[in-house]
Amino acid sequence: MAVIGFIGLGNMGFPMACRLKDAGHDVRAFDVSANSMARAREAGLAPRDSVARAVEGAEAVITMLPSGRHVLDVLTGSGLAFAPGTLVIDCSTIDVASCAALHRAMQSRGLDTLDAPVSGGVGGAAAGTLTFMVGGADAAFARAQDLLRAMGRNIVHAGAAGAGQAAKICNNMLAGISMLAVSEALVLAKRLGLDAKKFFEIASTSSGQCWALTSYAPEPGLVPASPANRGYEGGFASELMLKDLRLAEEAAVASRSTALLGAAAASVYAMHCAAGRGRLDFSSIIQMLGASNN
Repeated sequence: MAVIGFIGLGNMGFPMACRLKDAGHDVRAFDVSANSMARAREAGLAPRDSVARAVEGAEAVITMLPSGRHVLDVLTGSGLAFAPGTLVIDCSTIDVASCAALHRAMQSRGLDTLDAPVSGGVGGAAAGTLTFMVGGADAAFARAQDLLRAMGRNIVHAGAAGAGQAAKICNNMLAGISMLAVSEALVLAKRLGLDAKKFFEIASTSSGQCWALTSYAPEPGLVPASPANRGYEGGFASELMLKDLRLAEEAAVASRSTALLGAAAASVYAMHCAAGRGRLDFSSIIQMLGASNN
Protein backbone atom coordinates (compact mmCIF):
# COMPACT_ATOMS: atom_id res chain seq x y z
CA MET A 1 0.00 0.00 0.00
CA ALA A 2 1.28 3.45 -0.90
CA VAL A 3 0.48 6.81 0.66
CA ILE A 4 -0.73 9.04 -2.17
CA GLY A 5 -1.46 12.74 -2.20
CA PHE A 6 -4.13 13.32 -4.86
CA ILE A 7 -4.84 16.91 -5.93
CA GLY A 8 -7.88 17.66 -8.08
CA LEU A 9 -11.16 15.79 -7.59
CA GLY A 10 -13.14 16.88 -10.64
CA ASN A 11 -14.98 14.71 -13.13
CA MET A 12 -11.83 12.73 -13.92
CA GLY A 13 -9.80 13.08 -10.74
CA PHE A 14 -12.46 11.80 -8.36
CA PRO A 15 -13.00 8.39 -10.00
CA MET A 16 -9.25 8.02 -10.51
CA ALA A 17 -8.64 8.63 -6.81
CA CYS A 18 -11.38 6.14 -5.97
CA ARG A 19 -9.72 3.48 -8.14
CA LEU A 20 -6.50 3.98 -6.17
CA LYS A 21 -8.39 3.69 -2.89
CA ASP A 22 -10.10 0.51 -4.08
CA ALA A 23 -6.66 -0.92 -4.91
CA GLY A 24 -5.73 -0.55 -1.25
CA HIS A 25 -3.79 2.71 -1.28
CA ASP A 26 -4.08 5.45 1.34
CA VAL A 27 -5.36 8.36 -0.77
CA ARG A 28 -5.06 11.75 0.91
CA ALA A 29 -7.09 14.03 -1.31
CA PHE A 30 -7.55 17.76 -1.76
CA ASP A 31 -9.71 19.97 -3.97
CA VAL A 32 -10.70 23.62 -3.69
CA SER A 33 -14.37 22.61 -4.04
CA ALA A 34 -16.17 21.93 -0.76
CA ASN A 35 -18.62 19.67 -2.59
CA SER A 36 -15.78 17.61 -4.02
CA MET A 37 -14.22 17.25 -0.59
CA ALA A 38 -17.53 16.11 0.89
CA ARG A 39 -17.91 13.55 -1.91
CA ALA A 40 -14.36 12.35 -1.27
CA ARG A 41 -15.14 11.80 2.40
CA GLU A 42 -18.30 9.85 1.55
CA ALA A 43 -16.33 7.67 -0.88
CA GLY A 44 -13.83 6.65 1.81
CA LEU A 45 -10.93 8.80 0.65
CA ALA A 46 -8.90 10.71 3.25
CA PRO A 47 -9.54 14.43 2.63
CA ARG A 48 -6.94 16.95 3.70
CA ASP A 49 -7.63 20.65 4.20
CA SER A 50 -4.76 21.89 2.02
CA VAL A 51 -2.34 20.88 -0.69
CA ALA A 52 0.46 20.96 1.87
CA ARG A 53 -1.38 18.48 4.10
CA ALA A 54 -2.14 16.16 1.19
CA VAL A 55 1.50 16.17 0.05
CA GLU A 56 3.03 15.76 3.50
CA GLY A 57 4.48 12.27 3.92
CA ALA A 58 3.18 11.02 0.56
CA GLU A 59 5.22 8.53 -1.44
CA ALA A 60 3.53 9.71 -4.62
CA VAL A 61 1.66 12.89 -5.53
CA ILE A 62 -0.82 12.84 -8.40
CA THR A 63 -2.44 15.92 -9.91
CA MET A 64 -5.46 16.20 -12.22
CA LEU A 65 -6.02 19.91 -12.77
CA PRO A 66 -7.47 22.22 -15.46
CA SER A 67 -4.36 23.90 -16.85
CA GLY A 68 -0.60 24.32 -16.70
CA ARG A 69 -1.00 27.42 -14.57
CA HIS A 70 -2.94 25.47 -11.96
CA VAL A 71 -0.42 22.63 -11.91
CA LEU A 72 2.54 24.96 -11.45
CA ASP A 73 0.75 27.06 -8.84
CA VAL A 74 -0.11 23.96 -6.82
CA LEU A 75 3.16 22.02 -7.05
CA THR A 76 5.76 24.77 -7.08
CA GLY A 77 4.20 26.91 -4.37
CA SER A 78 6.01 27.69 -1.18
CA GLY A 79 5.38 25.67 1.94
CA LEU A 80 5.16 22.21 0.36
CA ALA A 81 7.21 19.64 2.24
CA PHE A 82 7.64 16.74 -0.16
CA ALA A 83 9.09 13.58 1.34
CA PRO A 84 12.55 12.74 -0.07
CA GLY A 85 12.24 10.91 -3.38
CA THR A 86 8.52 11.54 -3.82
CA LEU A 87 7.18 10.48 -7.21
CA VAL A 88 5.19 13.32 -8.81
CA ILE A 89 2.74 12.33 -11.57
CA ASP A 90 0.80 15.01 -13.38
CA CYS A 91 -2.20 13.52 -15.21
CA SER A 92 -3.57 16.87 -16.38
CA THR A 93 -3.53 17.89 -20.03
CA ILE A 94 -1.40 21.03 -20.13
CA ASP A 95 0.76 23.04 -22.50
CA VAL A 96 4.22 21.78 -23.41
CA ALA A 97 6.04 24.74 -21.84
CA SER A 98 4.33 24.31 -18.45
CA CYS A 99 5.03 20.59 -18.57
CA ALA A 100 8.74 21.25 -19.08
CA ALA A 101 8.75 23.82 -16.27
CA LEU A 102 7.11 21.32 -13.92
CA HIS A 103 9.72 18.65 -14.60
CA ARG A 104 12.54 21.15 -14.02
CA ALA A 105 11.05 22.47 -10.80
CA MET A 106 10.38 19.05 -9.28
CA GLN A 107 13.67 17.52 -10.36
CA SER A 108 15.55 20.47 -8.85
CA ARG A 109 14.12 19.26 -5.54
CA GLY A 110 15.35 15.71 -6.13
CA LEU A 111 11.93 14.31 -7.02
CA ASP A 112 11.03 11.81 -9.74
CA THR A 113 8.50 13.17 -12.25
CA LEU A 114 6.15 11.93 -14.94
CA ASP A 115 3.71 13.67 -17.22
CA ALA A 116 0.90 11.15 -17.70
CA PRO A 117 -2.19 12.61 -19.39
CA VAL A 118 -5.07 10.22 -20.01
CA SER A 119 -7.59 9.24 -22.62
CA GLY A 120 -10.83 7.37 -22.02
CA GLY A 121 -13.16 9.92 -20.47
CA VAL A 122 -15.15 9.80 -17.24
CA GLY A 123 -16.42 6.31 -18.01
CA GLY A 124 -12.89 5.02 -18.46
CA ALA A 125 -11.81 6.68 -15.21
CA ALA A 126 -14.64 5.03 -13.30
CA ALA A 127 -14.00 1.62 -14.88
CA GLY A 128 -10.22 1.81 -14.54
CA THR A 129 -9.73 1.43 -18.29
CA LEU A 130 -7.93 4.68 -19.08
CA THR A 131 -5.02 4.95 -21.47
CA PHE A 132 -2.01 6.71 -19.94
CA MET A 133 0.48 8.45 -22.24
CA VAL A 134 3.55 8.78 -20.08
CA GLY A 135 6.64 10.93 -20.40
CA GLY A 136 9.64 10.67 -18.09
CA ALA A 137 12.65 8.64 -17.07
CA ASP A 138 12.60 4.85 -17.19
CA ALA A 139 13.11 4.57 -13.44
CA ALA A 140 10.20 6.89 -12.66
CA PHE A 141 7.98 5.00 -15.11
CA ALA A 142 8.86 1.70 -13.42
CA ARG A 143 7.99 3.16 -10.00
CA ALA A 144 4.59 4.29 -11.25
CA GLN A 145 3.41 0.98 -12.71
CA ASP A 146 1.25 -0.21 -9.81
CA LEU A 147 -0.42 3.18 -9.43
CA LEU A 148 -1.14 3.67 -13.12
CA ARG A 149 -2.44 0.12 -13.51
CA ALA A 150 -4.92 0.72 -10.69
CA MET A 151 -6.44 3.49 -12.83
CA GLY A 152 -5.86 2.36 -16.40
CA ARG A 153 -5.65 -0.52 -18.83
CA ASN A 154 -3.21 0.78 -21.43
CA ILE A 155 0.00 2.26 -20.03
CA VAL A 156 2.31 3.54 -22.75
CA HIS A 157 5.75 5.00 -22.05
CA ALA A 158 5.82 7.58 -24.85
CA GLY A 159 9.37 8.73 -24.16
CA ALA A 160 11.32 11.27 -22.14
CA ALA A 161 9.84 14.10 -20.06
CA GLY A 162 7.14 15.90 -22.04
CA ALA A 163 6.44 13.03 -24.42
CA GLY A 164 3.16 12.18 -22.68
CA GLN A 165 1.78 15.68 -23.21
CA ALA A 166 2.97 15.69 -26.81
CA ALA A 167 1.18 12.41 -27.47
CA LYS A 168 -2.01 13.62 -25.80
CA ILE A 169 -2.38 16.86 -27.74
CA CYS A 170 -1.55 15.16 -31.05
CA ASN A 171 -4.07 12.41 -30.32
CA ASN A 172 -6.83 14.85 -29.38
CA MET A 173 -6.14 17.03 -32.40
CA LEU A 174 -6.66 13.93 -34.52
CA ALA A 175 -9.86 13.05 -32.63
CA GLY A 176 -11.28 16.57 -33.03
CA ILE A 177 -10.54 16.68 -36.76
CA SER A 178 -11.96 13.18 -37.26
CA MET A 179 -15.18 14.01 -35.43
CA LEU A 180 -15.70 17.04 -37.65
CA ALA A 181 -15.17 14.94 -40.75
CA VAL A 182 -17.56 12.22 -39.58
CA SER A 183 -20.19 14.78 -38.62
CA GLU A 184 -19.97 16.57 -41.97
CA ALA A 185 -20.26 13.26 -43.83
CA LEU A 186 -23.30 12.16 -41.80
CA VAL A 187 -25.06 15.49 -42.33
CA LEU A 188 -24.34 15.40 -46.06
CA ALA A 189 -25.49 11.78 -46.36
CA LYS A 190 -28.82 12.59 -44.73
CA ARG A 191 -29.31 15.66 -46.91
CA LEU A 192 -28.72 13.47 -49.95
CA GLY A 193 -31.48 11.13 -48.82
CA LEU A 194 -29.36 8.34 -47.35
CA ASP A 195 -30.53 6.54 -44.23
CA ALA A 196 -28.00 7.20 -41.43
CA LYS A 197 -27.82 3.55 -40.41
CA LYS A 198 -27.29 2.42 -44.00
CA PHE A 199 -24.53 4.98 -44.46
CA PHE A 200 -22.95 3.87 -41.18
CA GLU A 201 -23.05 0.24 -42.35
CA ILE A 202 -21.23 1.23 -45.53
CA ALA A 203 -18.69 3.70 -44.14
CA SER A 204 -17.81 1.60 -41.09
CA THR A 205 -16.62 -1.21 -43.37
CA SER A 206 -15.10 1.00 -46.07
CA SER A 207 -12.32 3.55 -46.41
CA GLY A 208 -14.21 6.04 -44.22
CA GLN A 209 -13.89 3.80 -41.17
CA CYS A 210 -12.41 5.52 -38.09
CA TRP A 211 -12.81 5.61 -34.32
CA ALA A 212 -15.01 8.72 -34.40
CA LEU A 213 -17.48 6.79 -36.57
CA THR A 214 -17.40 3.22 -35.29
CA SER A 215 -16.81 3.80 -31.56
CA TYR A 216 -18.21 7.28 -30.93
CA ALA A 217 -20.65 8.07 -33.74
CA PRO A 218 -22.20 11.54 -33.32
CA GLU A 219 -25.59 10.41 -34.67
CA PRO A 220 -27.91 8.79 -32.08
CA GLY A 221 -28.70 5.11 -32.52
CA LEU A 222 -25.58 4.07 -34.42
CA VAL A 223 -23.17 3.03 -31.63
CA PRO A 224 -24.48 1.81 -28.23
CA ALA A 225 -21.90 3.59 -26.07
CA SER A 226 -21.99 6.95 -27.87
CA PRO A 227 -22.91 10.04 -25.83
CA ALA A 228 -25.19 10.94 -28.77
CA ASN A 229 -27.64 8.41 -27.31
CA ARG A 230 -27.72 10.36 -24.05
CA GLY A 231 -28.29 13.84 -25.40
CA TYR A 232 -24.50 14.29 -25.68
CA GLU A 233 -24.16 14.24 -21.90
CA GLY A 234 -21.47 12.47 -19.87
CA GLY A 235 -18.64 12.34 -22.40
CA PHE A 236 -15.66 14.53 -23.24
CA ALA A 237 -16.87 18.13 -23.15
CA SER A 238 -16.57 20.30 -26.25
CA GLU A 239 -14.88 22.99 -24.18
CA LEU A 240 -12.18 20.48 -23.23
CA MET A 241 -11.71 19.50 -26.85
CA LEU A 242 -11.34 23.19 -27.69
CA LYS A 243 -8.74 23.54 -24.94
CA ASP A 244 -6.73 20.63 -26.35
CA LEU A 245 -7.00 21.88 -29.93
CA ARG A 246 -5.64 25.24 -28.81
CA LEU A 247 -2.79 23.51 -26.99
CA ALA A 248 -2.02 21.70 -30.23
CA GLU A 249 -2.06 25.04 -32.08
CA GLU A 250 0.42 26.51 -29.60
CA ALA A 251 2.68 23.49 -29.96
CA ALA A 252 2.47 23.65 -33.77
CA VAL A 253 3.52 27.31 -33.77
CA ALA A 254 6.36 26.66 -31.31
CA SER A 255 7.68 23.72 -33.34
CA ARG A 256 7.09 25.39 -36.72
CA SER A 257 4.73 22.61 -37.75
CA THR A 258 1.83 22.85 -40.18
CA ALA A 259 -1.51 22.02 -38.56
CA LEU A 260 -4.07 23.60 -40.87
CA LEU A 261 -6.87 21.16 -40.13
CA GLY A 262 -6.16 21.39 -36.42
CA ALA A 263 -6.53 25.17 -36.57
CA ALA A 264 -9.75 24.84 -38.57
CA ALA A 265 -11.14 22.37 -36.03
CA ALA A 266 -10.29 24.76 -33.19
CA SER A 267 -12.21 27.56 -34.96
CA VAL A 268 -15.29 25.38 -35.42
CA TYR A 269 -15.27 24.18 -31.81
CA ALA A 270 -14.82 27.78 -30.63
CA MET A 271 -18.06 28.71 -32.43
CA HIS A 272 -19.77 25.64 -31.00
CA CYS A 273 -18.78 26.55 -27.45
CA ALA A 274 -19.70 30.21 -27.96
CA ALA A 275 -23.19 29.01 -28.89
CA GLY A 276 -23.59 27.55 -25.40
CA ARG A 277 -22.75 23.91 -26.15
CA GLY A 278 -19.37 23.79 -24.45
CA ARG A 279 -20.47 21.36 -21.72
CA LEU A 280 -21.88 18.86 -24.22
CA ASP A 281 -19.75 16.02 -25.52
CA PHE A 282 -17.53 16.99 -28.43
CA SER A 283 -19.53 14.76 -30.78
CA SER A 284 -22.37 17.28 -30.38
CA ILE A 285 -20.53 19.35 -33.00
CA ILE A 286 -22.88 17.62 -35.48
CA GLN A 287 -25.68 19.78 -34.10
CA MET A 288 -23.96 22.96 -35.22
CA LEU A 289 -22.99 21.51 -38.59
CA GLY A 290 -26.50 20.27 -39.20
CA ALA A 291 -28.02 23.62 -38.21
CA SER A 292 -25.63 25.52 -40.49
CA ASN A 293 -26.99 23.60 -43.47
CA ASN A 294 -30.65 24.40 -42.81
